[in-house]
Amino acid sequence: MSASSLVVQLLNGFAGASSLFIVAAGLTLIFGVTRIVNFAHGEMMTVAMYAATLLFAALKLDPFLAALPVATVFFAFGYWLQKALINPFVTRPEHSQFILLLSIAIILVNGLLMIFGPDARNVQVDYQLESFEIGGILVDKARLYAATAALVAATALFAFFRFSLVGKAIRACADNYLGAKVVGLNVRHLYALTFGLGSACVAIAGCALSVLLEVTPQLGPGMTLLAFIIVIIGGMGSMAGALLGGVLIGMSEALAGLFIAPSAKSMFSFGLLILVLLFRPQGLMGKRA
Repeated sequence: MSASSLVVQLLNGFAGASSLFIVAAGLTLIFGVTRIVNFAHGEMMTVAMYAATLLFAALKLDPFLAALPVATVFFAFGYWLQKALINPFVTRPEHSQFILLLSIAIILVNGLLMIFGPDARNVQVDYQLESFEIGGILVDKARLYAATAALVAATALFAFFRFSLVGKAIRACADNYLGAKVVGLNVRHLYALTFGLGSACVAIAGCALSVLLEVTPQLGPGMTLLAFIIVIIGGMGSMAGALLGGVLIGMSEALAGLFIAPSAKSMFSFGLLILVLLFRPQGLMGKRA
């Protein structure tokens, strides 16, 4: 095996990891603030992928350009979903929240099946089969564009929570729910904003992944499970942990596909999850409760 093949696989793994990070970032953002696990996360990403394919088919709009309007719509949908349906369940037992979000996931999957059927759809853009040559190494343009979009979204998200007043208020709600209410913060509104931001993240990830993967309604549950693996490995509620978990999963799957077989990718992901649960159950960058 040549060194260039290994480098190409590692670069592809990093590109895939960047997209996976945005998927996991939305999940860990929602949990880190509202303490609610979005069991419909992958299903929402599938809806975003279908939106990207429809915009491309109807308007020839590139999925990376479609990410902005789709993310805007998903932000509004996530805000409404949290404010209208999920907020009343914030103080209820975890099993009630689980049933609610699982019901939403089932509705989304079956709604997509009714509208689009079970057949796979994809986006055929001009640069999908093109590559950049960097130091004699060929890097897929589509994967590089997806990684760039993911990194831009991640940078904007970190900057929002670090420097904006609204971002600091959301962090205050995450740190101390009762204290945030005492000082007069509108916690329900901030929770809805958080769910909207998490939904926008998953919309960006869906648009980026639409140029890399074929989309079917059944894709959603698998993506939800993969996002959970990344978040648990990195640490629930930790954005940096989601980044680290995405990188580890992306790299391990790329190397597993190169050295063993493409079908062994999931085996390595779950093996890594088991090791983390055994030796550091709070996640690599998580904190003990």
